[in-house]
Amino acid sequence: MNDTDDMNNKHSNNDDTGSQRPLTGRIALVAGATRGAGRAQAVELGRAGATVYVTGRTTRTRASEVGRTTETIEETAELVTAAGGTAIAVPTDHLDEDQVRALVQRIDREHGRLDILVNDLWGGEHLLAGSVFGKKSWQTPLADGLRILELGVRSHVITAALLLPLLIRSDAPLHVEVTDGTAHSNRRYRENMYYDLAKTAPIRLAFGLGQELAEYGGTAVAISPGFLRSEQMLAHFGVTEDNWRDAIDREPAFAIAESPQYLARTVAALAADPDRAERWNGRSTSSGELAEAYGVRDVDGSRPDAWAYFEDVIHGGKEASPEDYR
Repeated sequence: MNDTDDMNNKHSNNDDTGSQRPLTGRIALVAGATRGAGRAQAVELGRAGATVYVTGRTTRTRASEVGRTTETIEETAELVTAAGGTAIAVPTDHLDEDQVRALVQRIDREHGRLDILVNDLWGGEHLLAGSVFGKKSWQTPLADGLRILELGVRSHVITAALLLPLLIRSDAPLHVEVTDGTAHSNRRYRENMYYDLAKTAPIRLAFGLGQELAEYGGTAVAISPGFLRSEQMLAHFGVTEDNWRDAIDREPAFAIAESPQYLARTVAALAADPDRAERWNGRSTSSGELAEAYGVRDVDGSRPDAWAYFEDVIHGGKEASPEDYR
C-alpha cells in the first residue's frame, strides 16, 4: 500500500456521522466473538454501522476446548447482519501466530486498516471450578494454570502485537481490552494466582498501549462487565435470559447481573465518542461506569453497577439491596 492509499483509507470511513449509525464506514474486529460479551459487542458495533470481523475457535464444524457447540462464530455473524451490520466470520485461534497473521493479511487486503480492535479473548471457564477456585497456586495443576495464562494473557498479547500495525492506520484507533474486574476491584486477590494474573494483565496491557497509541490519536481502555448473564452462566444456574431471576435464591448476588448487551452498548457508545481519548485513554473502567457516562441502559431498562455493589455491600458490609444499584 502506498502513502496515498493509506491516507485515503484513513479518511474514507467518515462518510456517515448520523446518530443512529455513527460507526458507518468503520472497520472493527472482535476477537473472541463466539458468545457472551464478545458476541454482543460484535452485534452492537454492527448495529451502529461498523463492518465487523468476528473471530473465535468454535464453528459449526468444530468446537473449542470450552466444549459448547450451541454458539458459533457463524451464528454471531448472522446476528450482526440481522442487526443491520456487515459481518465477516473468520475462524481463528489467537494462540496460533500463523492464523492471526493470516487474519491481519485478510483485513489489510480487504480494507487496508482497522479502526476498532476489541480483545475479548478468554475461553478458560472450564478450568476454574474444578482445578483453580478454592486452591492455592501450588495445589493448582500446573498445566491448568499455564493454560489459563495462555488463554487470558498470551492470546491478548499476540493479538495486540500483530493487529496494532493495522490499527494505527486509522485516524482514531480504538483498542478495547475486555477482562474481569477493574483496576480498583482487582486490587483484591482474585481467588487464585493464575486467575488473578490472567484478569489483571489486560488492565496493564491497556495502560501500556494507551501510552503507545497516544501519538496516533488512539485510545486503549480496559473494560469489565459486572456479573455477566452469559450463555455459560445462565446454563450454570439452569435458567434462561427470560427467567434468570429464578437463580437468585441460589446466588443472591445474581440479582445484580447484567446482560451481555449492556457492556456491548457501552462499547459502541465509546467507539462513537470523538472525545474518547481524552476521557478514557489508558484507563480501566466498567460497564456500569460507562453506562452512567453515556446514558446507556440494559435490556430491561435498568443501569446495574455490579462493581459498586460488590464494593459497598459484599466487601464493605453496607446494608443495601441490589436493586439500589440498578
